[in-house]
Amino acid sequence: MSLFDTILGAAHNHPTVKNMAEKLGVDPATAEKAIAALADAHHKDGDTVELAAGKTGIDSGILEQVREQVGGEGSLAKFAQILDADHDGNPLNDIAGMAGKLFGKN
Repeated sequence: MSLFDTILGAAHNHPTVKNMAEKLGVDPATAEKAIAALADAHHKDGDTVELAAGKTGIDSGILEQVREQVGGEGSLAKFAQILDADHDGNPLNDIAGMAGKLFGKN
């Protein structure tokens, strides 16, 4: 499972995401996809918004608005740090570990 898919799953039907989507005038599925793409693109080389737009096809103006609504680049960095609990630069292994604990696998 990719970081994008993991974040997308976490954002799905979240009340805060629904409220943000309503505020921005976009459907919740677009807001969910935008958050996941921005968080995924943040740790990659290049412009976060351009990378997210390339992955999703969502207009960069909408992505800019979503990024600002979630707290800007600083919040995306903090989010990535939270997910990367062992600070090895790869949040996927930490997410898998969290999911394993949640479902009683560890």
